[in-house]
Amino acid sequence: MNPDPSAFIHLLQFADGLFPAGGYAHSFGLETLVQSGRVQTADDVATFLRTHLANSAAPTDAVIALAARKAALAHDLPTCLRLDQMLEALKIAAEPREASRQMGRQTLRILRDLSPGPFIARFAAETESQAAPCHHPVVFGIASAALNWPPEETASAFLYSASALIVGASLRLLPLGQLAGQRILWSLGPVIATLSRAVQDKTEDDVSSFTPEIEIAAMRHESLDARMFRS
Repeated sequence: MNPDPSAFIHLLQFADGLFPAGGYAHSFGLETLVQSGRVQTADDVATFLRTHLANSAAPTDAVIALAARKAALAHDLPTCLRLDQMLEALKIAAEPREASRQMGRQTLRILRDLSPGPFIARFAAETESQAAPCHHPVVFGIASAALNWPPEETASAFLYSASALIVGASLRLLPLGQLAGQRILWSLGPVIATLSRAVQDKTEDDVSSFTPEIEIAAMRHESLDARMFRS
């Protein structure tokens, strides 16, 4: 753990469910699976999350976030821009792709205000000129570099935050109750810890994703008769 307590507190702030990145407005395909009957119980939500974490959030988003962190530490803007475009190509379904962009832009806006710096300003300029899509994992990695977050804690916080958003969505979509939501998150602790350690030695060449059912659900979301979430 980083010896600087303020860095750890800032990491908690950026990973907190109250951080205004806009993730609360998205279910990332879960709403479609709930309406179809595929996800109905707390165990179903936990299974959805394990699949999402192990096959997409960790090997894609967390790996990219750590690669962006490394590039930002070296002030390597072209690599951050390349990672951003890689995510643009990998996020096949339109709604989750736009969710990632929205969350990235909101996180970057707050990061610029709380911790302004030359590298952050350069990446923001690329975003404003539409040269960079500004995906959330890339911005989270840049924030990690700027705010001195250790790599394993960065990955853990990112994966926990992604999990908490989906659990929050499940509580609005299903009659589970707050205790069930906390049980889901508690059960995912060892999974998140294992995945966070596993991505530490990965590079952008190792990025992978395979969640076809979730991606199809995300694609079908826009055609639902009634929707609570934007994705």
